[in-house]
Amino acid sequence: MKLCWDDADDIGIELYEKFPQTDPLNVRFTDLHKMVIELAGFDDDAQASSEGKLEAIQMAWHEEWKDNQ
Repeated sequence: MKLCWDDADDIGIELYEKFPQTDPLNVRFTDLHKMVIELAGFDDDAQASSEGKLEAIQMAWHEEWKDNQ
């Protein structure tokens, strides 16, 4: 599955699966950006992110993380 910046929920799940012990709210956006573009299924322009898209991904990841604590 190819992921792009608009796939916040799917990226959140992928990040949780890759980093299950990481509290997403403690991840800086610069680090989050790097984590997202390094996901195996990510296939979008690295420069096409925005603060809003990163925040949506962080919140989706946080929901997944909370549900599994």
